[in-house]
Amino acid sequence: MGSSTKGRTIMEVGADGVALITIINPPVNSLSLDVLHSLKESYEQALRRDDVKAIVITGSRGKFSGGFDITAFGGLQGGKIEQPKPGYISIEIISETLEGARKPSVAAIDGLALGGGLEVAMACHARISTSTAQLGLPELQLGLIPGFGGTQRLPRLVGLSKALEMMLLSKPVKAEEAHTLGLVDAIAPPDELVNTARQWALDILERRRPWVASLYKTDKLEPLGEAREILKFARIQARKQAPNLRHPLVCIDAIEEGIVSGPRAGLWKEVEAFQEVLQSDTCKSLVNIFFAQRGTSKVPGITDLGLVPRRVKKVAILGGGLMGSGIATALILSNYPVILKEVNEKFLQAGIGRVKANLQSRVKKGKMTQEKLERTLSLLNGVLDYESFRDVDMVIEAVIENISLKQQIFADLEKFCPPHCILASNTSTIDLNLIGERTKSHERIVGAHFFSPAHVMPLLEIVRTQKTSPQVIVDLLDVGKKIKKTPIVVGNCTGFAVNRMFFPYSQAAILLVERGTDVYQIDRAITKFGMPMGPFRMVDLVGFGVAIATGIQFVENFPERSYKSMLIPMMQEDQRAGEATRKGFYVYDNKRKASPDPEIKKYVEKSRIISGVTVDPKVSLSLSLSQLPTHIKGKLRSHVFANDCIWTQLMKLSDKDIVEMIFFPVVNEACRVLAEGIAVKASDLDIAAVMGMGFPPYRGGIMFWGDSLGSKYIYSRLVEWSKMYGEFFKPCAYLTERAAKGASLSAAMEQAKSRL
Repeated sequence: MGSSTKGRTIMEVGADGVALITIINPPVNSLSLDVLHSLKESYEQALRRDDVKAIVITGSRGKFSGGFDITAFGGLQGGKIEQPKPGYISIEIISETLEGARKPSVAAIDGLALGGGLEVAMACHARISTSTAQLGLPELQLGLIPGFGGTQRLPRLVGLSKALEMMLLSKPVKAEEAHTLGLVDAIAPPDELVNTARQWALDILERRRPWVASLYKTDKLEPLGEAREILKFARIQARKQAPNLRHPLVCIDAIEEGIVSGPRAGLWKEVEAFQEVLQSDTCKSLVNIFFAQRGTSKVPGITDLGLVPRRVKKVAILGGGLMGSGIATALILSNYPVILKEVNEKFLQAGIGRVKANLQSRVKKGKMTQEKLERTLSLLNGVLDYESFRDVDMVIEAVIENISLKQQIFADLEKFCPPHCILASNTSTIDLNLIGERTKSHERIVGAHFFSPAHVMPLLEIVRTQKTSPQVIVDLLDVGKKIKKTPIVVGNCTGFAVNRMFFPYSQAAILLVERGTDVYQIDRAITKFGMPMGPFRMVDLVGFGVAIATGIQFVENFPERSYKSMLIPMMQEDQRAGEATRKGFYVYDNKRKASPDPEIKKYVEKSRIISGVTVDPKVSLSLSLSQLPTHIKGKLRSHVFANDCIWTQLMKLSDKDIVEMIFFPVVNEACRVLAEGIAVKASDLDIAAVMGMGFPPYRGGIMFWGDSLGSKYIYSRLVEWSKMYGEFFKPCAYLTERAAKGASLSAAMEQAKSRL
């Protein structure tokens, strides 16, 4: 049966003649190749034995099976693990051995039956589950399609429309709904689950209950004409919702094949389609994100010290603005009592009002009852002074980005909070050492940087200084997990990981605009690439005030590689400050719908002159005005100084060029963040980009995407642009060294220069 460390199955035959086969592969009984081979052996043994009349399959420790073992994908893709021959699992094991057996089988489902787990259950002749079980085929989240017959059996058990919804949206169903749909035949209490299944299997044998092979069931399938319409609609939706993804369409093709040409043809189509998507970039990217997300909570030198997180019983938040109220919402939703402090009654009421509105939108969406809203809101307590701070375990400061204000607050906190209290700041750019300058408590000062809106965005940046104690980081990782955030631990510098990595994003966009590329073409290209919105729409959303404040931080701290432009400050001077003022790079109607604005052209013209960029229809000449004597400035358009000038074509760029000119500087800065030891590992930056900035997960994250194009290619493009447009594009030392060796950007460094 193989060693106990590998996944396996065990079989026990009862006096009733039922063989109970149990899947054992903790924690979720995933179906590794070992488990599948063992399942086949147990099954064949049960079929050979005369004392076995029927079979029940279940999973150990209250979980049926979480699906195929994802750790095997990398090996299969890289050819390190030998691929079973096509159809071996889905046809030989699942269809012929399990479903085609001459002894009936019943799946006893507790906990999870997801992906391959549900596919095994669907091949049994009946399914009994507990009321809390979850059943689904979420393979598409990993860029795959169901590969053990799921594209064929699910539509036959629940009908085509529901099956498409479950697969295309990776949407599991709870037991009650599964029962209504016919995916589950009966619901039993956990302690009676296996016995109910045993009895059911014997009833099938005695023909007291139907013996059903799901693969050949047709009563739930829509008539062919109607089925074709449903599939056509599903294709249109998939193209609209995920224009860059092919695997949803591949999944629909496999489903259609089974409906049009019969289930055996469908199974073979699925086998071939699964092989194709397994080797796709999309699958590799999504599998990278899957593991990167699980890896964020492992921090060498911190989480391996055996520290146990302390219990955080009460949290105080300073500032009830957009961020403060969002953080308060996230905390009370996870049952943390919260004190919200503001400077006056008016601001305090506004802050509490925001939290209420956040909860009300959940009620509206049906995610929460009115009664639950009241209970949750009762955990929030508004105050105007520090009196009630004497027993809090953690404070999160979320006031405006003003250094002296934050310094004053931290000095006050030290006086009022208990000595064990964690002192956290939600600053997005300011150096924490500066914030804690007037305190003695450096070991408990930490950054807890949430992303807006804080109760929705999944990322939490935990920022440590050289002095932050490992205990405080372990505590914050625990809080992050409890409030359902993915935390990444980063070092302290201007902008930390996410904002620092992405500061060149909007700067590159402005550089392109000042050199003649259309604002709206840039946003379209970036959205088409897969970002939720383009850089200009994003600046409108966060507001010009924030954009200028953070921009100043970067220009001051990274002057040699910042692109300085007056475009945004000039627009702000004219009361165009973004979506909140209904005017920014776009104009907004009262439904917040954005439309392009021809007015933008005149601001671009002005900022271009200030930056010293002239764009002539035939050639574009780029010069820094400050270097020129005044009498020459007037003649700028008529004279060309052959030696000083950089000649470039007017920026008529393809979408591919736009994407590269905007994202390669981001990759370049991400390399610096890694080389300086601000991020522990490249995969943390992948998660930071996906969860903090909306970088498309199916591109695998910023470093993974960079590697898919190759360090040499990125380096050569940056060198070419830095000759044309200056230091902004200059490749950093780390990228230069990687490109010279043809090495990947993500591979661990030979000589890590860690600053921590």
